[in-house]
Amino acid sequence: MLDDRRLGGLFGLLVGDALGVPYEFRRPAQIPPLAEIELAPPRGYDRAHPRAPAAAWSDDGAMALCLLDSLLEAGRLDPDDLAVRFRRWAFEGYLAVEGRVFDIGIQTSQALRAIERGAPAVDPIPAEERGNGNGALMRVLPLALWHAGDDAALARDARLQTRVTHPHVRAQLCSVVYCLWARAHLDGAADPWAAAVARTRELVADDPAATRELPALRLDDPPGGKGSGYVVDSLHSARFALTKGSYEAAVKAAVALGDDTDTTAAITGGIAGVRDGAGAIPSRWRAAVTERAALTALVERWAAQRGAP
Repeated sequence: MLDDRRLGGLFGLLVGDALGVPYEFRRPAQIPPLAEIELAPPRGYDRAHPRAPAAAWSDDGAMALCLLDSLLEAGRLDPDDLAVRFRRWAFEGYLAVEGRVFDIGIQTSQALRAIERGAPAVDPIPAEERGNGNGALMRVLPLALWHAGDDAALARDARLQTRVTHPHVRAQLCSVVYCLWARAHLDGAADPWAAAVARTRELVADDPAATRELPALRLDDPPGGKGSGYVVDSLHSARFALTKGSYEAAVKAAVALGDDTDTTAAITGGIAGVRDGAGAIPSRWRAAVTERAALTALVERWAAQRGAP
């Protein structure tokens, strides 16, 4: 069976993603008041992605589900298998709501097309500093929820899954911190963020490239956020939003930051769901987003595997 916190993490990511979809690319001043941020925006609001299905997750949720699907099928983090599923999503609509792909990041698209042309699944494009978008961070949570290995193995796999589309070390390290943050919540750490930061530093201490990049993550900064698509901003925006309280308050605060609203809310919602459990997600959102056949089947497979002797 799936415990409430793991299910909360998965559903929390998907619901946060869907909540942010209508408000994407809008400046903070253009976001409705917190009380009016809902899956369906206020009447007359100039919503992003008007052709997207109602209460649909975007690329964030679809790629996270592709990752979970690959883990369940392969029994391990297999970049080649993962890349196949990402390509099926991008080019065929696999695990997208109603099979409709309405959003894909520039770097993710470049990486998947490079793989389509024969590039390897790991590091298919150059690791450039300008390539530190949040497209790998937004999808990595299922790895932390599924993983049974120790922290070193989880960190290794977090970096490997990131490299399928975002090979720069900075993006890899953000995925490591996020996975260890989620695990610290699952383990009941008194201060999950501090635990994740300390463990990340320990695990990369012998990696010169990683230790050189750690200062760029600003891990000792106080919570603060802006809704940009830069991976470090996304990590800190989620941390900031989580200080606002309940699951609902956190994801609404994430959306209110504007700009990359679906991804900021997905990253926030995943951790808030792990922290609070699936039962803390408002039923009006959870029912609208998660009651879909493909998701139900995936969750049932996951539950069956976790319950296997």
